[in-house]
Amino acid sequence: MKKQQWKPGNMLYPLPAVMVSCKREGEKPNIITLAWVGTICSDPAMVSISVRPERYSYDIIRETGEFVINLTTKALAYATDYCGVKSGRNADKFAELQLHPGKACKLNLAPLIQESPVNIECRVTEVKELGSHHMFLAEVLAVDVDESYLDDKGKFRLNDTGLLAYSHGAYFTLGKQCGSFGYSVRKKRKNK
Repeated sequence: MKKQQWKPGNMLYPLPAVMVSCKREGEKPNIITLAWVGTICSDPAMVSISVRPERYSYDIIRETGEFVINLTTKALAYATDYCGVKSGRNADKFAELQLHPGKACKLNLAPLIQESPVNIECRVTEVKELGSHHMFLAEVLAVDVDESYLDDKGKFRLNDTGLLAYSHGAYFTLGKQCGSFGYSVRKKRKNK
């Protein structure tokens, strides 16, 4: 197999396409779409988001120290794209997209997006100024889930929500399952 070498760049795909909601006191809430989002730590639960300083939401998050990561679905694909290309300086994205802000249980200002199946409430602990993007490290204070995706045993069926991913300029839903955690080392059961 022959390979070409390209200049250094970010080719780590696919990524979650999420809508991050934020708000300043006395102003309308805003939504920014991000794909540079990640898990940092499980105990304490922490995440990161990377945002360009010139983006409208950057100053809001920097000043308030809070935001909500809202997972997106196929049904939210149009809104996800719109919130990534339209500036909140000139638009009320909640109103234009008919999205509904919800009250976060642990945050003071940043709203949830009600239409999202999972809302991750975050408080900023540190900002790393890295170059084109600044990374917000944040502690997860609460996770809100849509009860309609709970099965009769109370298990959350996340993969039934139609999660959206971003890869190299395009949006995708998740495909077919091809394994589960630990399946490569799990002992095979004998047929009886």
